Amino acid sequence: YDTLTIGDGGEVGDPKTVLQVLTGSFVPDLIVSMSNQMWLHLQTDESVGSIGFKVNYKEIEKESCGDPGTPLYGIREGDGFSNRDVLRFECQFGFELIGEKSIICQENNQWSANIPICIFPCLSNFTAPMGTVLSPDYPEGYGNNLNCIWTIISDPGSRIHLSFNDFDLESQFDFLAVKDGDSPDSPIIGTFTGAEVPSHLTSNGHILRLEFQADHSMSGRGFNITYNTFGHNECPDPGVPINARRFGDNFQLGSSISVICEEGFIKTQGTETITCMLMDGKVMWSGPIPKCGAPCGGHFSSPSGVILSPGWPGYYKDSLNCEWVIEAEPGHSIKITFERFQTELNYDVLEVHDGPNLLSPLLGSYNGTQVPQFLFSSSNFIYLLFTTDNSRSNNGFKIHYESVTVNTYSCLDPGIPVHGLRYGHDFSIGSTVSFSCDPGYRLSHEEPLLCEKNHWWSHPLPTCDALCGGDVRGPSGTILSPGYPDLYPNSLNCTWTVDVTHGKG
Repeated sequence: YDTLTIGDGGEVGDPKTVLQVLTGSFVPDLIVSMSNQMWLHLQTDESVGSIGFKVNYKEIEKESCGDPGTPLYGIREGDGFSNRDVLRFECQFGFELIGEKSIICQENNQWSANIPICIFPCLSNFTAPMGTVLSPDYPEGYGNNLNCIWTIISDPGSRIHLSFNDFDLESQFDFLAVKDGDSPDSPIIGTFTGAEVPSHLTSNGHILRLEFQADHSMSGRGFNITYNTFGHNECPDPGVPINARRFGDNFQLGSSISVICEEGFIKTQGTETITCMLMDGKVMWSGPIPKCGAPCGGHFSSPSGVILSPGWPGYYKDSLNCEWVIEAEPGHSIKITFERFQTELNYDVLEVHDGPNLLSPLLGSYNGTQVPQFLFSSSNFIYLLFTTDNSRSNNGFKIHYESVTVNTYSCLDPGIPVHGLRYGHDFSIGSTVSFSCDPGYRLSHEEPLLCEKNHWWSHPLPTCDALCGGDVRGPSGTILSPGYPDLYPNSLNCTWTVDVTHGKG
């Protein structure tokens, strides 16, 4: 009922110049003109619209069919796109090619066929010592009514180790079963559904069977599993845990490996060292493969360090309530510097208190992306509280802290407000610094900061805020929505009055 007609030069609608008439959702990879002009004509009927289309166009040389691209998980041979040039395709190991293995650039500047696609087969045997098993169309969603079986066969006397890199199935209805053997009746090692990524799995024999079933409705992202094989007198390669460094590359019986978490992370599973040993007649690691994650809270007393939002570098979780206490030596204060900060505006909040607990004076409360360059405590404690609501998370934060000593004759650098400027570089006792804001922002308090005899500034660093409404004066200026450049809050009703010189418009 609705068509997009594409023609080559000439008059729009001239049937002699029509190259393609498109409808529905199937499209060629490329449409190329013979001349230096093309036309597109969209015709729709009186009912039911659709998403429509997005077309990219590009100028190319004459007598060329243009670059058709390379299939996902595919390999292309040939790099010429002129008339009579041929491109050949094959798929990466483990994938099946659907479509033409070669295409030729014809005299009418059109390829003889679309490029093929590479799909992961639903039934397959794997005999390579290592490889990858993907759900069909991973990560685009695996479709419905599937019954896939993959068999991994290693040399007799060896075993197979599975590592789950990603896992997302429709909970309770779509399942992956892993069986220790090659028949439907082999013992089940594990059955998995939902979005929780399973732990590593190891076979008892040299064959593993993976059975994947999806029902008639809804699908998830699917799964990405890597496998490797190993001998009977060695343990599986544990890989290098994310957010960690591994020491030791020997996995033979009796050998050990150690894992040290990167700065800001702690062990969430396992111990620092694991040993390949014989237990109950099986060769296996003495404990689970260590994992490192960013903790929700903690007490820090080292001279410097990093505090990360839980889940970093991924998104933090919903419904968090995390408390961190940073303690320096008596007589020192603490400087915290924000390297990255992004939370859900108005709902996921980091509070920073000048002292050891929630009752200590508030240095600042931050959400969205607006944070100062750094903050200082007035004692040897800082307390941080991060609370999140039950929806929508974000990247979170990476904060550096260090213990500093206060100079006898001056205050510490107060920083510069986000979207603002600072006037004055003298931080000695009795000196003042003042601030202004970029166009459209307003300073939270106008009075300059005074460095007092106790080495602390008379006020916290002001902020530059985009406010809800107000009186705007002057011959020119800027008006910003509240919270800009973050999203504005809900339920606003803002009025700005713009007042210029009498007689002007």
